[in-house]
Amino acid sequence: MRFTEGGNNAVLPRLLDASGVLEDAANAIVDDSFHRCFNYSENPAWNWNFYLFPTWVVGVIVRYFVLFPARFTVFMCSQFLFFSSFGVVHALFRGKTRAKFERKLVKMYAASYIVTWGGVIKYHGPKPNKRAGYVYVANHTSMIDYIILTQMTPFSAIAQQNKGWVGFLQNTAMDAIDCIRFNRTESKDREMVQRRLREHVRDPDRLPLLIFPEGTCVNNEYCVMFKRGAFDLGCKVVPIAIKYNKTFAETFWHSRRQSFTQHLMSLMSSWAVVADVWYMEPQEKRPGEDGIQFAERVRSMICQRAGIKPVPWDGMLKYFKPSPRMCEKRRAEIAASLVKLIQ
Repeated sequence: MRFTEGGNNAVLPRLLDASGVLEDAANAIVDDSFHRCFNYSENPAWNWNFYLFPTWVVGVIVRYFVLFPARFTVFMCSQFLFFSSFGVVHALFRGKTRAKFERKLVKMYAASYIVTWGGVIKYHGPKPNKRAGYVYVANHTSMIDYIILTQMTPFSAIAQQNKGWVGFLQNTAMDAIDCIRFNRTESKDREMVQRRLREHVRDPDRLPLLIFPEGTCVNNEYCVMFKRGAFDLGCKVVPIAIKYNKTFAETFWHSRRQSFTQHLMSLMSSWAVVADVWYMEPQEKRPGEDGIQFAERVRSMICQRAGIKPVPWDGMLKYFKPSPRMCEKRRAEIAASLVKLIQ
């Protein structure tokens, strides 16, 4: 197709506009805020020279041949002590006495994990209330978020059912503190979860409920949209902001790229896990505010406190892969739109 000099002035603006399709595509390429939510932070390359190379070698020796073996030994000892103690308590006690001891064991177990990472965790704000009736919500970077928060106060949590040793841990320790597990692929599980959430917050004997409303792990630089389930329970919501210092360790867990065991090994071989945790004031739904608006308000508070960027994406999109038929249909629609505009 050829354009005349006069025709260019009329056609090109329409072509560039293209009903916003080209503009949206260009913006998505230039500022792909969705995929940035799940990128690992890249440490700057060493300025290799004669003076720095020995320092790097010493660092590798210390991390992998001193810190890692010592931390792994502590990890294995804590596993043995926890499960043996848990079994004894579970066999000898019943009712509230057993629940009390099991909750203390879970809290100590969480603390042992933080020791194996060389954890330096600073907690800010009022200590969490140990009674039910509150829902605590936090931004989510890794499964270690729950461990860091449980070291301060045991929480009942909602989590996806896992396999392997993590699943075994869920079926023992997490059951003892009334955690709620679900399967993402089962619609009946989602209905069950919502029902159990409502029952949990009404039971005064339960632990406070902890929910990560993003529904997936994000790299602690961004915060995806919050799901509204935690904000429609009719109770107070306490925001928790978690911010990691990535200078010492990459704490983001991308479950499709590494198992949780690999993730733990990388943390044990890092220098330290350094984080700040802020407990904020309880929030209630305002008059005329629906669950989505309430969730967005709480998300803004967490992002501002932790210094992370909110993005308008549903984090579960990372599990979505469009079918070839859908891609072809979309290409045809874009082509038809461009043809219509330049004719």
